[in-house]
This record gives sequence, C-alpha cells and structure tokens, in this order.
Amino acid sequence: MNHKNQFKSMHPNLYFILFIIINILISGCGAKKSKIYNVGILSGEKTFNKIADGFINKMTALGYAEGKNIKYNFQVADFDSNTYGHIVNTFITEKTDLILAFPTEPALIAKEITSNLNIPVVFAMSGIESNNLIESISHPGGNITGVRFPGPELTVRRFDILIELVPQTKKVYLIYDQNYPNTIMALEGLRIAASSSGIRLVEDPVSSLKELKDKLTKRSTSDKADIDAILIMPDILNNSIDGFEAIVKFANKYKIPIGGGMDFTADLGALFSFVPDNFEQGELAALLANKILTGTPAGTIMVTTPSAKLRINYKVIQNLNLNISEGLLSRADEIIR
Repeated sequence: MNHKNQFKSMHPNLYFILFIIINILISGCGAKKSKIYNVGILSGEKTFNKIADGFINKMTALGYAEGKNIKYNFQVADFDSNTYGHIVNTFITEKTDLILAFPTEPALIAKEITSNLNIPVVFAMSGIESNNLIESISHPGGNITGVRFPGPELTVRRFDILIELVPQTKKVYLIYDQNYPNTIMALEGLRIAASSSGIRLVEDPVSSLKELKDKLTKRSTSDKADIDAILIMPDILNNSIDGFEAIVKFANKYKIPIGGGMDFTADLGALFSFVPDNFEQGELAALLANKILTGTPAGTIMVTTPSAKLRINYKVIQNLNLNISEGLLSRADEIIR
C-alpha cells in the first residue's frame, strides 16, 4: 500500500487529532509573548474620577483584561500643575504606552511634556478653545486626540436654563478661575448672551481655591447679597468638591439659586446640571485608545464631542419656591426628587 492509500485509510477521528497537533506545533513555534500595555491615567481632580471608571470599563469590554494584557497607573492630583507634570514624567519613566489625561489643564501638560516622544495622549473633559491642545477637531495632529468638553456653548445654554428657572433675574454672579483655559471663550459667549437678555454679570475672578473661599467669605459679611443667581463656570475651582461647597454655603445664606456645572453639583445644591456624563466620556475615550493601541496614529483620529445631559433637582427648586415648566421637565434626562 502506498503512502497516499495509507493516508486515505486513516480513521476520520485521526484527521481531527492530526489537525489539532499540527496547529499546536505551528502556533507554538511562532508564538510571541503577548504585549501588556501600560496606560497612565491622570485625573486633575477627584470629582472627575468617573471618567477613569468609564474608560477602564469600556477597555475591559473591548478585550483589555487588567493584569493580563493591560496595566493601569491611576493618579489624582488636585489643583496642582507641578504635580501634573511630575506624574506625566513618571509615566514616561515607566515606559507608558498611552496616557489618558483630564480635564483641560492636565491634558495640556501631558501634551506639552510628551510632544517629542512616541507616547500618545488621549484627553477627556477638555476644552479645545483658546489653547493649543489640538490643530482641529477633524485632525488633532501630533500625538493627541480625545473627547472635548463643549464648554463655551454649554455655558450659554446653562445660562439660558438658569434664566428660564429664575426669570426675575437681573444680576448673575460668576466667580471663576481667571487662569483656567476654558474660561476665556466661555466668558465671551456668556457676556453676549447676558447683554442681549438685559442681565448684568457680576464677575469675581480668582486664582486659587483659597482666594475663592476668601472672596465668598468677604461677600457673606453683607446683610444682602445683591445677587439674583449664581452660574457655575467651567473650571476646576468651581467644579471641585471644596470649591462648590463654598459656593453652596454662600448661596444658602441668601437663598440664591445656582445654575450647576458638573453632574454632582445637581446632587449638592444646584437647581440643575447640564454637562456630558463623566462615565460616558471615559467610554468614548476608550474607543479612541483602542484605535491607537491597534495601530492608528493618535493625531489622525477625529476628536469626539459628547452630548450633554440635563439633571434637574426638583427638590431644590421647590425649596426655593421656584416654578418649572412642563416643557423643561420633559427635556430632563433625570429628575432628582
């Protein structure tokens, strides 16, 4: 019997066994150790940490198992530019494959430090106006892409919602970080909107959390606040736990309604929040990171613009004896009762 006939006479199960053995041998000979990606995550303030949760959750769904093919180094540095830079340099020393940084200032620092290195940066909750974070939305350029924070347009829309809830408003108080990248463009749009509505903006620029608290304390010594409403601005000082609690304390003394910023502000005393969901921003950032880790240059990936969610605190509205239209209630993504 020749070899050809011998092969034909083999039992069908032997074909299957032979097939498996050959594939094992082939895969074993050509196998390489699977890569473990090192991802550094820099949060500029703890109130944004849900972005990291959403990012890791989505990365897991995309097949990145922590400890098997990906490792995370998650760092939080509240209000400290020097610490942001130190953390990014640590990521570089640790041969990080990708950096996720949020919000705007940490993202800008991560881009600056890594601009001449082969380390891609993905940003989230970051303003792209009045700074050099990207070249354009369609082509961010360099080593960066991410999920933008639509700060200027959202600030004007939050102003409109505040006036709809408090139509008798004549003076809106703004206390804001004058050095924060998102502030300039947000103020430009807001000043135009206020002027067209016949409303005066009472502006209090500050440079630190201490200065914010000091100015609010000084204003609290008056018998009257001489302010009809407060609008939270898109900076870290306003949207930190400590900063917002100081604003709420001041507002509660004079029963002043607050137009909120980040989603947590609606839980802690604002009439509403209108902002992209942090967890969902993290998920969107993960989709971009996956493209990068599978070979697409970061600078060629279009920046994502997330949609905002309206959360209304009906309990606070009632406590301040305000009226809310059915139309506004129907537009809410969530009503806190």
